[in-house]
Amino acid sequence: MNMFSRFFLIAALGIWSLPAAAAPNWSDVDRALGQPGQEQAGGVHRYSFPRSDLKVQLDGVRIKPALALGSWAAFLPMGDQAMVMGDLVLTHEEVNPVLSRLLAGGLSITALHNHLLRSSPGTMYMHVAGRGDAVTLAKALRTALAVTKTPATAAASPRSPTAPLGFDGVAVEREMKAAGKRNGGVLQFSFARGEQVNEQGMEIPAAMGLGTAINFQGTAGGKAAITGDFVLTAKEVDPVLRALRGGGVEVTALHNHMLDDQPRLFFMHFWAHADAISLARTLRAALNRMNVR
Repeated sequence: MNMFSRFFLIAALGIWSLPAAAAPNWSDVDRALGQPGQEQAGGVHRYSFPRSDLKVQLDGVRIKPALALGSWAAFLPMGDQAMVMGDLVLTHEEVNPVLSRLLAGGLSITALHNHLLRSSPGTMYMHVAGRGDAVTLAKALRTALAVTKTPATAAASPRSPTAPLGFDGVAVEREMKAAGKRNGGVLQFSFARGEQVNEQGMEIPAAMGLGTAINFQGTAGGKAAITGDFVLTAKEVDPVLRALRGGGVEVTALHNHMLDDQPRLFFMHFWAHADAISLARTLRAALNRMNVR
């Protein structure tokens, strides 16, 4: 057997393979972003940048960062490179300076929109994406955030489970049929979709921003302010709209977050301030009209 015959036989038997590419050095990414990332399901490394500098009010409710003011970036390894997706909370004045720096750093802007109505000051939400060297992407994000007043590091112990909620969290979890996560006095829920989502032919885990997010912030007398977004296919949009409006929940935005997702996904944002348990029933009714895992 000559050399070429042996090569093809080994390849056909699956014995020969190229060495696997090394994963990104996450310590270097941490340094580039100025904080340690949190490892999530699917190998995702996620970084949070709460806008604790903003004093936003809506319908008399002072919004906590964990309710609706959390910038974030999530990195998914691709061999020795990475895909990044993120959502940056910005004031109106910060939008274009940040956009210009992101573009200069090689990142793409995939959406720009509101999540809330009537809030003061107004906020915008800029979705970003990129592929390449993870440290280079992280430096580009850090450079863009530097033209905002976003705190460089998150406040200490933001996820304390002992922070009071101001409503019956156990009853809300019972109505939601799911366990929530306590984060800075906010009860947070996340629901992954039942099917696999792809972007440019690559499987994208829910931790990259594809989970339906529902947040409760207690106010007084068992009431809560709620916000978040439902992640929907086209056929689910109308049923979920009807379920939310039927329960008195405002729909505040409907749009895409990505450019080349399969199946095509729509993100429906919402707001209400009412009895927490009643709101949980309405939200569960909306979830029942979706393909959630």
